[in-house]
Amino acid sequence: MSFATIAALLVALLVGAPVAAHLLRRRKAEEQPFPPAKLVPPTKPMARRRSMLEDRSLFAVRALSVLLLALLGATPFVRCARLGLARKDGASVALAIVIDDSLSMRAPLEGGAGAPGKRTKFERALASARELATGLRSGDAVAVVLGGAPARVALASTTNMAAVTGALDGIEPSDRATDLEGALSLARELLRSVPHTDRRVVLLSDLADGAPNALPLGGGSDTTLWAPLPELVASGNDCAVTRADLRAGKVRARVVCSPDARASGEGAAVVSASAGRAVELRAGGKVLASAPLGAAVRAEEVALDVPEGAPEELTVGLTPGDTILEDDEAPVVPAGGALPIAVVVDVASTHVATGGPPPIEQALAAMHLDAEVRPLPAVPDHADELAAFAGLIVDDVPGFTPEGRRSLAAWVERGGVLLLTFGPRAATAPLGAGFDPLMPGVVRWGPSPSPGADATSAVFFGPSAEGLGKLSPDGRASFDPAAATNADVLARWSDGAPLLLRRSLGRGAVFALSLPLTVDESDFVLRPAFLALLDRFVGTARARGGARQIDVGDAFTFDGFKDVAIERLPVRTGEARRPIPVVEQDGRRRAVAPLQGRYEVRLDGERAVRVATVPEREIDLRPRRVIDAARAEELGGVVPSIDASPYVALGLLGLVVLELFLRAVGQKREGSASTSA
Repeated sequence: MSFATIAALLVALLVGAPVAAHLLRRRKAEEQPFPPAKLVPPTKPMARRRSMLEDRSLFAVRALSVLLLALLGATPFVRCARLGLARKDGASVALAIVIDDSLSMRAPLEGGAGAPGKRTKFERALASARELATGLRSGDAVAVVLGGAPARVALASTTNMAAVTGALDGIEPSDRATDLEGALSLARELLRSVPHTDRRVVLLSDLADGAPNALPLGGGSDTTLWAPLPELVASGNDCAVTRADLRAGKVRARVVCSPDARASGEGAAVVSASAGRAVELRAGGKVLASAPLGAAVRAEEVALDVPEGAPEELTVGLTPGDTILEDDEAPVVPAGGALPIAVVVDVASTHVATGGPPPIEQALAAMHLDAEVRPLPAVPDHADELAAFAGLIVDDVPGFTPEGRRSLAAWVERGGVLLLTFGPRAATAPLGAGFDPLMPGVVRWGPSPSPGADATSAVFFGPSAEGLGKLSPDGRASFDPAAATNADVLARWSDGAPLLLRRSLGRGAVFALSLPLTVDESDFVLRPAFLALLDRFVGTARARGGARQIDVGDAFTFDGFKDVAIERLPVRTGEARRPIPVVEQDGRRRAVAPLQGRYEVRLDGERAVRVATVPEREIDLRPRRVIDAARAEELGGVVPSIDASPYVALGLLGLVVLELFLRAVGQKREGSASTSA
């Protein structure tokens, strides 16, 4: 309730004025001579008659007038609006309601900085979906699709209105990115199976999908798109802390802001989302360090020193708040949030003509797999050192010592993923060195008996497998038959020998490639299959439980674990832990993170903390366009609000007339009484 409304309602207190006026009303008594009164001695009055309200009908009219005056000032509009559907000749209709449950929909419905308790755009969209469901008739079909990335089907097309209500009641806001194109595609697919001729996709979104310059939504389809709520369209600007990593006593926070927006009014100055704001390092509500944010930031990394004795659980936040409060704070992740991948390469023998790091490191950096590449001079011998990595790549393996093999095997069994590439050094392993149990048997190196690989056997590489048929290495490694036992042959040479093997060991996996990753020995690193191998390797390391930090909407995956449970830890005081369902899909256990923050994972009794962060592409409040036909009035719309002010004013005027009439009647009666006396 606004201050103006409260002030107007206080006018109702003036209803005491008519009461006081009537109680204080005094009339001078008309004296009449009575001669016998002189014979009676005067006495002092012992009691006085209390003041009474006179002319109660006139008093009631005046009091009611004051109350109506307060009502007129406080509630000039009585809103009875509801989203309604316009039908073609009264026929039944099939709807696919797309509800955007992304982070940007947490912005308040009215402009300005976000504030707890304000109605958000998501709440307005969900309420509008319920209004549409209430107005449906028998024979209408409804489907519900969620527009947060990735787009999901909340309810397949149905005529059961109770199921529609239940589906809408189960929808909650999230911190996902926006996937409107995917949501509209799903909605159209759901409508294809219904027999209705009138099929419409209802889009309830702020249209901030991170692609403001893309083609307008709704074009190129025979299904009608209806965007009925222009008040949801995104506006303003926002900044978010997308991640915060702790390294060497410093917290490096990445802050992303929406593109600069212009202030209201043509020709107004540019307003930056970062102007006048600061980044704070917090612990339990206490500020430990702070740094000012740049005046016009699009994406910036801010470094904050961690004071000695600081607690383990730290957060980085922005002050003051902005349009969306939920993305203004992020937890600090120790040792970096990206997937840690160790690479052991002999730099002296592995080089490229253009210079720079080895091909493995260059490829991992160029692919942007959210993997932190850490070059190592040698393979760590101790399990504690290996525990810091989710994946390990060793190029042209010369063999491992018995202690090194035991440490590597234990690390793989706990969920590590190992990629071994074999070259000329495999045949010259020192005495006592070997590969068992990682790769059973003896590995040999020699000339390639046949050129090229069998592309039909290399489904693992996807479309990149076609280029493997033209491989022309100087030599290749050959594995013992024991190596292929209980292993998956992911690709074969043209003569049937294994090119790439994958062996599961405990919760982890070992990949073995019969080629080294050097340009001098083979042209494998120059082909797309090399990038596909690294992509699948990193994906496997992430799936085996190595990813400590993901984007909201992505899934934590857990391969090889029997007992898996995950809960979102409270962000604010008073919040409870929120269990996250773990589902099995395609033989893999997955748990989707719907909100940013910390998640506690229990894997076969061991506890670990994972983090979900805000997707950077969601911090862009520039709306995408929709086709003009999506705003057509013949599709339906919001019933205009009813302005009750004229009716209240007319009633007030009637009361004034009634008061004048009552006063005239009262004066006439008094005149008649005095005349008769």
